[in-house]
Amino acid sequence: MSVKERVVRTGFADVAVAETSGSRLPILLLHGNSSCKEVFHRQLSGPLASEHRLIAIDLPGHGKSTNAKDPERTYSWPGYAEAAMAVLAEMGIKQAAVWGWSLGGHAAIEMIAKFPGLVGVMLSGTPPVSMNMESIQAGFRPNPAVELFGKEAWSDEEATMLAHGLYGAGLDDTLLAAMKRTEGRARSMLFANLFAGKASDQKALVENAPMPVALVDGADDVVVNTGYVASLKVRNLWDNHYYLLRGLGHVAFLTNPEVFNPILSRFAADMDARALAGAKGRTAAA
Repeated sequence: MSVKERVVRTGFADVAVAETSGSRLPILLLHGNSSCKEVFHRQLSGPLASEHRLIAIDLPGHGKSTNAKDPERTYSWPGYAEAAMAVLAEMGIKQAAVWGWSLGGHAAIEMIAKFPGLVGVMLSGTPPVSMNMESIQAGFRPNPAVELFGKEAWSDEEATMLAHGLYGAGLDDTLLAAMKRTEGRARSMLFANLFAGKASDQKALVENAPMPVALVDGADDVVVNTGYVASLKVRNLWDNHYYLLRGLGHVAFLTNPEVFNPILSRFAADMDARALAGAKGRTAAA
């Protein structure tokens, strides 16, 4: 399976994109804070990539993308969502499903109310919270490292420590380099915008989403309070099940793709079937 890389120029940044050659419904992959598109390499190189058009991007200020042209506009959950939609628009994609991990999941949630062509959403390592401190504290586990993800400047020692803590056995040189490359303002302004309330009520968006929302987390995630996620009343929960993967953490898809990828594949196939059914319905109505 070949993965083609290119740069898509948008008003937010020049965005690095990796895409596969599958012909079925596009699936947009959005990475986490201070990460990069290569975190999904075990999905981009898997069987799903030959069936679906997987599109992984480096968010502005991350990886091989340029820093944001307008940081205040871009470095927030809604800003990243708008940037992702700008990429899809430039690529001529009007309909897609989205899988977001961690920060990428929060951007994906914002797309629920913003992207008319959104067929379905998968979230991993992303607690949908409301814009108040009580909800934010309930959604995330207490973890001293979380504060560093809002810090503008890291020492090499801090970056290395965080990388090992985040990725564990999945860490490689590419992911470590991405941690060190990320623009510091992408972190500090993200947190500043979050605590200024510059985001949607993501709990409400997920609970009332008109399209299926898949929730797939590692049971041992040290960032996400999985008990909080389990308490959500998601009316359109995909498979009517919250997938908690035993013995896996915040990057379950990276450290154990043998467990994660079959769930992603079923989700993608279901979203493709829904998109086709919708298209047939619109044709018949016309």
